Amino acid sequence: MGQAIGQVLPLAVGVALSPVAIIAVVLMLVTPRARANGPAFILGWILGLGIVGAIVLAIAQPAGATSDGQPATWVNVLKLVLGLLLLLLALNQWRGRAHGDDEPATPKWMRAIEGFGPGKALVAGAVLAGASPKNALLAIAAAASIASIGIEVGEEAVAYLVFALIGTVGVATPVVIYFALGERAGSLLDGLKRWMSRNNAVIMAVLLLVIGAKLVGEAISGFS
Repeated sequence: MGQAIGQVLPLAVGVALSPVAIIAVVLMLVTPRARANGPAFILGWILGLGIVGAIVLAIAQPAGATSDGQPATWVNVLKLVLGLLLLLLALNQWRGRAHGDDEPATPKWMRAIEGFGPGKALVAGAVLAGASPKNALLAIAAAASIASIGIEVGEEAVAYLVFALIGTVGVATPVVIYFALGERAGSLLDGLKRWMSRNNAVIMAVLLLVIGAKLVGEAISGFS
């Protein structure tokens, strides 16, 4: 199980560094329902990652993710495809980065956050965690990596839980700051939001490049 956790740690960090989701959490924390919406978003985030992991692990068991103690060919193919997709996302993010004094565009759906209740906050967390292209690809890669180790089902679940919890650190940090500092957290969270918004594309491009290259390298190594 330790090997499985070690393989998914970089992928978990990639999920944790989700600037758009972190900005969404910060926006929720300046609404009257902050105390309910923040924890609801985190719960939805874990749920979204859990659904993706459960689906992939369930498929991997009967499909035979391991062969003679080594990852099956389809696992290496999947890693190669996911790695290449992440590299394409990295290129797209780099091309879309802000230039000079240009202000990055804010997604239209963020304007509706002020009216969110706990239910919508939970759904938003689940969607951003499990349905956004970057996080979905990383979660699928993590579950496939865990399945390819050849450990027991219970150990797979624990390893993926570790991945999901580490992947939640990014969106959970603003909530922890809010509950720890109360009204004093306002300026700190606003600064975090501005920095994340400004550097979102660059952060994502570098992150996706590194993780994409890692998955491609693992796939090539597996084929050889």
